[in-house]
Amino acid sequence: MSAIGAVSCSCLHPGVWLLKPGMQKMSSLGLHTAARCAAKDCYEVLVLGGGAGGIAMSARMKRKVGAGNVAVVEPSKTHYYQPLWTLVGGGAKPLAASARPMGSVMPKGVEWIRSQVTALDPDNNCVWLGNGIKVSYKYLIIALGISLHYEKIKGLPEGFNHPKIGSNYSAQTVEKTWKALQDFKEGNAIFTFPNTPVKCAGAPQKIMYLADAYFRKTGKRSKANIMFNTSLGVIFAVKKYADALLEIIKERNLTVNYKRNLIEVRADKQEAVFENLDKPGVTEVHQYEMLHVTPPMGPPAVLINSPVSDESGWVDVNKETLQHKRYPNVFGIGDCTNLPTSKTAAAVAAQSGVLDKTISLVMKNELPVKKYDGYTSCPLVTGYNKVILAEFDYSAQPLETFPIDQSKERTTMYHMKADMMPLLYWNALLK
Repeated sequence: MSAIGAVSCSCLHPGVWLLKPGMQKMSSLGLHTAARCAAKDCYEVLVLGGGAGGIAMSARMKRKVGAGNVAVVEPSKTHYYQPLWTLVGGGAKPLAASARPMGSVMPKGVEWIRSQVTALDPDNNCVWLGNGIKVSYKYLIIALGISLHYEKIKGLPEGFNHPKIGSNYSAQTVEKTWKALQDFKEGNAIFTFPNTPVKCAGAPQKIMYLADAYFRKTGKRSKANIMFNTSLGVIFAVKKYADALLEIIKERNLTVNYKRNLIEVRADKQEAVFENLDKPGVTEVHQYEMLHVTPPMGPPAVLINSPVSDESGWVDVNKETLQHKRYPNVFGIGDCTNLPTSKTAAAVAAQSGVLDKTISLVMKNELPVKKYDGYTSCPLVTGYNKVILAEFDYSAQPLETFPIDQSKERTTMYHMKADMMPLLYWNALLK
């Protein structure tokens, strides 16, 4: 972006934001007392991240403050609809169906700053970019997503150069999952869940159910020992859906090993090493014919030890309003936040409506009133034409849309996941 200069971050008087975190009276914050932003070096609304949350909120903010007053900082050239990658890894959809050029999803009239954020300075209402440039804002929306850390598993990511190993969590490795499925002959098919927060916590086991279905379809199931090694102590956080999944696991003769965390992959020997989280120092080595890796994940590096983050590095927001707990003109959405709910695209969709209302009131110096209840959705793919549609809130209680028992496998829900949701994503949520 050519016209951004290294300017003073003075869209708002910095002293305004040195209030105690507990102070709630919005009308005293003086949100609109500062001088107007100069063109191109300061924005009414600055959005960090061009994923689902960032694009959705930039579209909403453009309608609120006008074209030219909103910018999105995002270095990637491609925008992915990542929920489709479960089906890509299972051979049911092509990778290309999940991808669009970033420029095509960026709302018209919103400035796309093709750079990386290197530092946040909320006390002075500005951020620093990778090229040493400073951009200031009146309101900041942080939508930076979550970072994958394959390198925290010994032997990765270089292990992906070997066959028989894939991961549905990266555009570079998702097609390797499908190749590993096709090449499977006999032995252990192992699926992992790491000892960290993850996005779409159902996805690590969805590909296991698709593998089971594929092996049955191709006559290989009798030669396959399918294992789900999870660091968790339960199969799913919501009991209603967990009970249904455990029935499926039993019926299909799948093996679940709890409190097992993948720490090393010896791809040349086709060995996966797991630590037993209940017995520190105790490890197990499993030979594999196919391995699906869900990587450890964490907050983006720029957020670790940032003024906007909690001690773990996640953006520290009010769980009901999505407003930052210390900086009233800063907001967070999606995977990068410390909201105590699952990190999914459906959660982002629900959050975007609440955040829109929150920012509208903050801009008027009023208190936010709309509350996010933690709604999230996880379409649990259990076969090539079956889905259990899990929907729930902060308290892990079902919060279902349809007047049916959503813990049952249904073909209609599969078509909603595979065909309708991508359309809604591209044509509704992002716009």
